[in-house]
Amino acid sequence: MTAKTKSSPLFLGIDTGGTYTDAVLWSEAGGPNGKVLAKAKALTTRHDLAVGISGAVDAVLQKSGTDPAAIKLVSMSTTLATNALVEGQGGRVALVMIGFSEGDLARDGLKAALGTDPVVFCPGGHDVHGNAAKLDLSGLEAALPELGASVSGFAVCAYFATRNPAHELAARDLIREKTGLPVTASHELSAKLGGPRRALTTLLNARLISMIDRLVAATEGFLVARKIAAPLMVVRGDGALVSAAFARQRPIETILSGPAASLVGARHMTGLDNAVVSDIGGTTTDVAVLDGGRPRLDPEGATVGGFRTMVEAVAMRTFGLGGDSEVALEDGALNPKILLGPRRLVPLALAGMMHGEAVTSELERQLRAPNPGRMDGRLAIRTGVPERLAAGLTGAEAKLYEMIGAVPLAVDRLLTSNAQNATLNRLVSRGLVHVAGFTPSDAAHVLGKQANWDAATARLGAELFARKRDGRGQSIAASPEAISERVLTTLTRLSAEVVLETAFAEDGLDGAATVAHALVQRAVDAHPGIARLSVALDRPVIGLGASAPLHYAGLPPLIGNGCVVPEDTDVANALGAVVGQIRVSAEARVSQPKEGLFRVASGETVRDFNDEAAAIAAAETDVRAIAAGRARDAGTDSAEIEIASEFRVSTVEGQRMFIEAHVVAVASGRPRIAV
Repeated sequence: MTAKTKSSPLFLGIDTGGTYTDAVLWSEAGGPNGKVLAKAKALTTRHDLAVGISGAVDAVLQKSGTDPAAIKLVSMSTTLATNALVEGQGGRVALVMIGFSEGDLARDGLKAALGTDPVVFCPGGHDVHGNAAKLDLSGLEAALPELGASVSGFAVCAYFATRNPAHELAARDLIREKTGLPVTASHELSAKLGGPRRALTTLLNARLISMIDRLVAATEGFLVARKIAAPLMVVRGDGALVSAAFARQRPIETILSGPAASLVGARHMTGLDNAVVSDIGGTTTDVAVLDGGRPRLDPEGATVGGFRTMVEAVAMRTFGLGGDSEVALEDGALNPKILLGPRRLVPLALAGMMHGEAVTSELERQLRAPNPGRMDGRLAIRTGVPERLAAGLTGAEAKLYEMIGAVPLAVDRLLTSNAQNATLNRLVSRGLVHVAGFTPSDAAHVLGKQANWDAATARLGAELFARKRDGRGQSIAASPEAISERVLTTLTRLSAEVVLETAFAEDGLDGAATVAHALVQRAVDAHPGIARLSVALDRPVIGLGASAPLHYAGLPPLIGNGCVVPEDTDVANALGAVVGQIRVSAEARVSQPKEGLFRVASGETVRDFNDEAAAIAAAETDVRAIAAGRARDAGTDSAEIEIASEFRVSTVEGQRMFIEAHVVAVASGRPRIAV
């Protein structure tokens, strides 16, 4: 290691993805964009995240010969929260709705997101000016003993809590006192109106707390063990950095964390100001647009797993398409299509590498059968999460869960009915069980295009899948190689589709999604119809992800433009994690409940003034102080604060009439580093 490198502060970036954990050691020295000193990957170990983190970081330290004490900042991005929402995973939580009716569950996808988790309705809430209705928490208090033993946390949402959070605070304090479990209140996450969507965001946040808490704890424990005394930062969904403690309380803000970091990394590595960035991982493909060197943000809030949240994030479209996507066959067709995703499976090649004979013997048994079985090539294994996260299982779920252990078990031995298949899927959705099966990663191993796991096991899986029958009763492929080529071709084609669909959406055609999708498919297929279509992007694609060189090699003719795959594309997220800035905001609303009375709602306080100018000044003072405090909590001591005010007024008989004011403070700065 050179003396110059030693004298410059070193930054450690970590990205914990669904399949791999990446690490990169970066120095500001070595050029205008700094220098990557070392990079490494290790398998993400969901049962104990510290194992994967230590594997990647230890490899980086060894490659670079770095003294851990030289590392002055550690920053982490993650796709765990994004993947959990896409796959429908997360802890079981109770939703407390104050001032709402059961009919409100039907709005904004809240009922679908809630699933079978419990909900408690309480009288109370406020009106648009923050005036309170009568609060009654007796029903909640009566339910807490049972709920406290069957959920991992609570989400509380009160009617117009953004104008007065008093009832949410009362419920939060009661729940904490009686159960000691984590509680998320909706006003802590968003100042926007729209109760059901705010409740949805709060519910998802509560589900993710235990997952992100485990990730942060694992990382902090590793840093202590390696004597790395540096602040730990986490990338938010808008690309900004926040402290680990901040992220623990608001894990929902880490959805799209990994993709946001990848955008920062893509811009840093390529220097391209205008591009479509497509990041393919094991579970998802994330597509976003760079304009003028900055990612486009979604003004309506991030959409992940089909749910529109109130989280400000990059305008990222996340698709359940990745190297570890489930490979399935279209039902009922004479020439069935290959279907990919959205569920992630453990690739058979990986399962074979980790469990050897336990996997291969079952696949060989199924191959010896004279006819293909519906559940061939599928195995179930526990994820190894703490037992407390298995709270609230039904009798059927608990019985099946007991049968599944740490060694993969063939699904055709495990299940005896279709009803049990639905039960197994629920265990997978709870994050308690993994299913191993044939994936594009296995196809790549069969063809010799990937070699990090066990290719022999992958080939067994490909043989089993090739034996599946089409509508005429014939095998769908002649060989493992043939079906593997078909799977990889499908993945590249679908990658082109998701890139072009994102481009259509960014051009304002999202409302015509069905038509746009049909046109994209026709153009990508080069359909020889009377109306011959072609489609082309106005900017290149930056391909990110370890498998991007493989899956995106055939992309240019399908998108009508080039595809740039940077040298360090495999660690773009980890690199992006260390070159970002902290950015937090605070909001206040000033309303006029009656003429001459101006009400300021900021943070957790509501105050009245008799003068508009005094109310606005107080709102600006409040948001400046709140933003400064959040910036400190987020990890910076040198924040610059900008304040913007937006007024709604009307003119009646020539007189200006105040309606409402919205005051926003934005604090930004580089994170503090260790001395």
